[in-house]
Amino acid sequence: MKSFFKIFFATLLSLFIFSLIIFFLFVGWVAGLTSRGKTNVEPKSVLVLDLGQNFKEQQVESPLSSFSSSDEIDIPGLYDVARMIHKAKDDKNISGIYIIANSSPNGFAGSEELRNALLDFKTSRKFIVAYGDVISQKAYGVANIADKIYLNPAGLFEWAGFNVDYVFLKGALDKLEIHPQIFYAGKFKSATEPFRTDKMTPENKLQTTAWLTELYNHFLQNTSASRNIDTADLFRMANEGIIQTAHDALDNKLVDGLKYDDQVKDEIKSKLGLGKYDKINFISINKYAKAGSFKKSGKESIALIYAEGDIIDGSSEQNGIIASENYVKMIRKARLDKSIKAIVFRVNSGGGSSLASENIWRELSLAKLEKPVVVSFGDVAASGGYYISCAADSIFAEPNTITGSIGVFGIIPNMEDFFKNKLGVTFDGVKTAQYADAGVIHPLNENEQKMIRQSIEITYNQFKQRVADGRKKDTAFVESIAQGRVWSGADGLKIGLVDHFGGLKNAIDCAARLAKTSDYHLREFPEPQNIFDRIFGSSATTTSSKIQADLGQDNFKIYQEIIRIRQMTKTTQARMPFEFLIH
Repeated sequence: MKSFFKIFFATLLSLFIFSLIIFFLFVGWVAGLTSRGKTNVEPKSVLVLDLGQNFKEQQVESPLSSFSSSDEIDIPGLYDVARMIHKAKDDKNISGIYIIANSSPNGFAGSEELRNALLDFKTSRKFIVAYGDVISQKAYGVANIADKIYLNPAGLFEWAGFNVDYVFLKGALDKLEIHPQIFYAGKFKSATEPFRTDKMTPENKLQTTAWLTELYNHFLQNTSASRNIDTADLFRMANEGIIQTAHDALDNKLVDGLKYDDQVKDEIKSKLGLGKYDKINFISINKYAKAGSFKKSGKESIALIYAEGDIIDGSSEQNGIIASENYVKMIRKARLDKSIKAIVFRVNSGGGSSLASENIWRELSLAKLEKPVVVSFGDVAASGGYYISCAADSIFAEPNTITGSIGVFGIIPNMEDFFKNKLGVTFDGVKTAQYADAGVIHPLNENEQKMIRQSIEITYNQFKQRVADGRKKDTAFVESIAQGRVWSGADGLKIGLVDHFGGLKNAIDCAARLAKTSDYHLREFPEPQNIFDRIFGSSATTTSSKIQADLGQDNFKIYQEIIRIRQMTKTTQARMPFEFLIH
């Protein structure tokens, strides 16, 4: 027996010591990762801004970054990039900015915020040089602010105007014998068009032409101011297809020169006072983020809550989703925390569930009673995205933000013919009440349709009332600008949907003024995940990223639209027109 206890306690002691060793090794590993993550910026460094990166609202942290020595694996958020450009303006070790201007997956309003940050950087008299092999219009909209913009002599320069592509599914549904039963409030509420028509309705064509023209005019005005070319000439170049080659872009003063990569690098070396064989110390925006010190510090707190993606009921751990339960908890936490003096709500969403939007609106309305609430619109803040925003003290948007779309709809597909004729499946059953079997396996009768229409109208009237109360407008006026119509940020300011032009920085400055504080730091929500959540909770994000990589950006948007179709059939939707692609 003594021998047994001796072996038992010896084994227990060994396990304890082994566990301690593993624990201290793990602590040392984590500490090593933390210290390794710090970046030192050498003198005469050049900050590199690659417009081909997709900057989401909040930093995208890879689950693999904890195991990698690469500084490029985490992608900073849009506002992080703007803050780093502002920091670089006063950083004595940053001599200038080099912009890689090829494609750009970023939205127009987000690009505007980057452009404005670069405009501020230019006041430091440090240089900005841009270069591209194939310069897209969206990239050029940011890069044309540079002191010099160069194009590869054999490269391409896109100058063809803007167009919008919509995807219509009615033909496919007809072939499958799926009959969507559609209910909507607002003659401009075109979110249902893919299911009920094979082309744009006159109302949708009218509103799309209006807001796309506003975006294009803003693009031309920015280009005119930067390149000193009349907007009429810029329009003519696109309308007549004048820009076909790199030399055409140079001849029409859209670029400053045709150079190869090595020639552009030689010019940068000259600006830095480097010799032929010296190496330029380029530092990417991703790596510069590791140097830190671009976030404001102070005693008091302002909550910055990012709301990006579709609005859905319930909870979700997936990035790019505004799940009502998650956001109600976040807003409530900021509302009840006395150390938080104001809330800034950053919205980049085309909407989704009307019930989820109502629940988020409710929590922000309660927060407004206790502290300032300021909303900042990103690329899109429409339909449900506007619903959750309208109670704010003040709303900021860029002129090329997409907003409005105050309207709702519902879709219940009639799948009876599909099941019967395509699959050979039929249904039969019993019920205890007249409407117990209302669903997708038979057509809705007249009374069922009437009930749904009434529900849609109730939700629409509620939406309009929320806007009227939040914006302090008469409901009749709200009706005149509602009807599901989409507006540009520029028009949104004219009709009172937004209060000011400006980006997230302007909204934060406003919130600080309303809270009467200048000594503050930002508490950002959703709060960053710890290392374990990033590693073990990343499967959904990894799968989504893999699908996006396989399909490409444009095809991935179509894939997301198919997912949205399934979501639309569940609840009344406050959602803007289906996903559109602007080229």
